[in-house]
Amino acid sequence: MSDTAFPKLKLKNKLLLPIVQGGMGVGVSAHRLAGNVAKLGAVGTISSVDLRRHHADLMAQTDKSRDKALINKANLIALDREIHAAKTIAEGNGMIAANVMRAVAEYAAYVQQSCESGADAIVVGAGLPMDLPELTSDYPNVALIPILSDVRGIALILKKWMRKNRLPNAIVIENPQYAAGHLGAAGLESVNDPHFAFSVVLEGTLELFKQLGIERENIPLITAGGIHSPEQVRELFALGASAVQLGTPFAVTEEGDAHINFKQVLTQAKPEDIVTFMSCAGLPARAVKTQWLANYLDKEEKLQRKAGLKECTVGFDCLHQCGLRDGIGKAGQFCIDTQLAFALEGDVKRGLFFRGSERLPFGAAIRPVRELIDYLLNGIQPTLLQPA
Repeated sequence: MSDTAFPKLKLKNKLLLPIVQGGMGVGVSAHRLAGNVAKLGAVGTISSVDLRRHHADLMAQTDKSRDKALINKANLIALDREIHAAKTIAEGNGMIAANVMRAVAEYAAYVQQSCESGADAIVVGAGLPMDLPELTSDYPNVALIPILSDVRGIALILKKWMRKNRLPNAIVIENPQYAAGHLGAAGLESVNDPHFAFSVVLEGTLELFKQLGIERENIPLITAGGIHSPEQVRELFALGASAVQLGTPFAVTEEGDAHINFKQVLTQAKPEDIVTFMSCAGLPARAVKTQWLANYLDKEEKLQRKAGLKECTVGFDCLHQCGLRDGIGKAGQFCIDTQLAFALEGDVKRGLFFRGSERLPFGAAIRPVRELIDYLLNGIQPTLLQPA
């Protein structure tokens, strides 16, 4: 799939369709979704968090275990399997990226394993990856892509990395006002701050490039959050973007790795069903207000008042800081791994279903990856969705 009026995205001497599929955990973007996106010539992304849940043998070894080392080892094995499986599907096309949250305790191990397993790129969000150049120094052919939300964060990364003689190979600019999952804002009150607007961040970043003597073509800017139409893609390219990243629209494709119930929860959510709240990671997050989340939010204030140090409920420390485990009252008091695992399995009563705030390209329809990419880049609506 190579025909599009938009310029190709250049990453590590590869020319790609200017579409990036965002990383979505737990297990929502695994080898099937990432591989099929890359097969069409775009960037497919595997979320590295707790991938053992896609592997029955690894779950049999660890499901009831309280052994952190055993669970972490199983997740690294699963990550290796998923990257290899995705690359098999891709057949040498596109790129396979691994998304690693800076906020997870095993961040460095996930980065190292992703490189060893042959990931073409490492994408890092949920924190500033100041040390990513050192962690990947033995893998110069791996593209490094931080996810940031404002010019200040971009400036911090660029100046720090430039002192290490390294530049990002691209930067994802994610707007917290529209994105799903963990959001790059300091708190709930700042999620809709105008300084996160794409126009503001793109203009400010291009000016920053000039100040630092960076050629704009050397660091493609990839906008993420709420993108659902070819008109938006054209507008963002006009502002200076080189590609767009989408999460929720890819999560609900036929190739998405989550349960059909998961996809239906996302596609059928009304605007009033989508809420922003504080995650146990201490970051704002956006999800569908299903039964579990509604019940949690009803008692959240009381839970935060009672916050106190607890043993990890799933047997391993998935986050550097966890509101529930570490007794951080201003953070969410629940186990995010447990709730996301329920969502992956399609448990609509107990799952936490991350979703962006904006409408989906095909409404409630679940369509193939190829049709989504063709619509965004060429404006071609699937036949079944065209008016009679």
